[in-house]
Order: sequence, then C-alpha cells, then structure tokens
Amino acid sequence: MDCRSFSFVADEKSKILILGSMPGVKSLLENQYYAHPQNQFWKIMGELFGARRELAYEERLKELVKNHVALWDVVYRCQREGSLDSAIKSDTVEANDFEQLFSLAPQIRTIYFNGQKAEQLFTRLAFRSISILPTKPNLVRLPSTSPAHATISKEEKMKVWCTVLKKSVK
Repeated sequence: MDCRSFSFVADEKSKILILGSMPGVKSLLENQYYAHPQNQFWKIMGELFGARRELAYEERLKELVKNHVALWDVVYRCQREGSLDSAIKSDTVEANDFEQLFSLAPQIRTIYFNGQKAEQLFTRLAFRSISILPTKPNLVRLPSTSPAHATISKEEKMKVWCTVLKKSVK
C-alpha cells in the first residue's frame, strides 16, 4: 500500500515538535493523526494540553498549536502493508521537508519522537535539516503511544510522556 503522511500542524510560535513515523491505516482512512481509538496519544495530549479525544479533531489541533506544540511525521511517503512501523519498506521511504517546517517554526527547541522508529528514521533521513534552526534542539525518544507497542502499560506510557513533556512546557 502506498502511504502518504499529512501536512504538519504548527505555527511560528511552536517550541515543541512531536514526530511519529507514518500514520497507521485508521489514521490514513480518517485523515487524522492518531485516529486509532486505542492509541494513547490524544489521551496524553488531553492531560497535558487540553486536546482531549472528545473534542472535534480540528479543535484538538488548535489546542496543540495554542500550547506551542507542532505535530508531524518523519516519513512523507512509503510502501507499507498494514500499520506497523516494522512493515515499512525502507527502500521506499521519502522524508518530509523539515526545512520547510523549521523555516516556519524556528523556535522549536525540543523534538519528541513517538517511538523508536520515528527517531531512527529522523536520524537517518532528516537530521541534517536541524542545522537551519538557530539553536540545536534537544532530541528525546518517548515510548510509542501505539497499541501495538505493548511492552509497557498504557499507564506507564502516560506517566513517562507527562513527566517528560511537563518539563518542556514550564
């Protein structure tokens, strides 16, 4: 299946960037980041920024932007069967245009990776693009919010994400 990610969510005041790898099948079908109901992402964003799943999707995105949070994926386009990161065919991966994002949002100070695959892909495909930022950002990998990442509990994911991100928003 040919997969294409969404446009970034950000503005010129964004200070935090949260990067996934590539939206899953449910997200692609609904044209929404983290649309799978078992994904913990919106529950965590609700706790931290008021962007609760109960809000309309566009309202959730507005809450993130209001709180200076940018959202995107590392991969612009790839081939993948299903939703798992492990199914991404590495020879088909094209990175998003991070220079475009960083030109719009030069105040990004921390990049949070939603899982190991996002971090690996960014390091391999887009790391050099951070050189256009005036200050080198902190790079932090967090446990994937995906229900497929079951090595830690939902509660532990919530705790780790909230503990780490609360330090950034103060």
